Amino acid sequence: MNKKQTLDILKKIQEGTISPESALLKLCTEPFEDLGYAKPDHHRELRQGIPEIIYGAGKTAEQITGISSAMLDKGRQLILITRLSQETAATIEKSIPLKYHATARIGIIGEIPKPDGTGKIVVATGGTSDIPVAEEAALTAEALGNSVIRLYDVGVAGLHRLLSRLDDIMDAQVIIAIAGMEGALASVIGGLVDCPVIGVPTSVGYGASFNGLSALLTMLNSCASGVCVVNIDNGFGAGYLASMINHQRR
Repeated sequence: MNKKQTLDILKKIQEGTISPESALLKLCTEPFEDLGYAKPDHHRELRQGIPEIIYGAGKTAEQITGISSAMLDKGRQLILITRLSQETAATIEKSIPLKYHATARIGIIGEIPKPDGTGKIVVATGGTSDIPVAEEAALTAEALGNSVIRLYDVGVAGLHRLLSRLDDIMDAQVIIAIAGMEGALASVIGGLVDCPVIGVPTSVGYGASFNGLSALLTMLNSCASGVCVVNIDNGFGAGYLASMINHQRR
């Protein structure tokens, strides 16, 4: 249940087309549904502004199908499934129409909405190898109603590539900077712009990068103000946070 559906119930009480007792019962029975193996949270959008998103790793196709069906039955227009394997997606598609994005490992049920954020989200990567994490961030942001600009392979090894897109990064409402190796991209971008920068360290790099730990520490120790950092390879978390920032209203 989202805020609009809740407001509709309140208006019906005001109009006298539904009793307060019936409305209370509807609200009380909506919060979650017990499927045995999962409890879909139908009130999350009402509480947080963004509905529950399914984490696909470790779940069977049957479990994801059951959770998705429960959400669809409650009126969900779009369902986002992250960390979804192609094999599992193929099984789900037999029961529910699903669009699978292999690079991002994301499955989407329903249509991506028109952007309704206050500005644009820029997703920038240090290298081509960071694109899987970047696509997870970009698709998450798009599914949550944001306009996204992708700037891929603009890392510090060739800084002129980033500087050639200054118009895009200076015009952004929030920037997601994704990089492995030493993870310097977040600091560089943070020193150029007046908007929040979300750093995403990736596990791309040689031995001493320690599977992303080096990039994580670099981003956490950034001397550029306004840089925050999510976990290693957490493109979803970055896209989610960027959407929250881009939907702030005064």
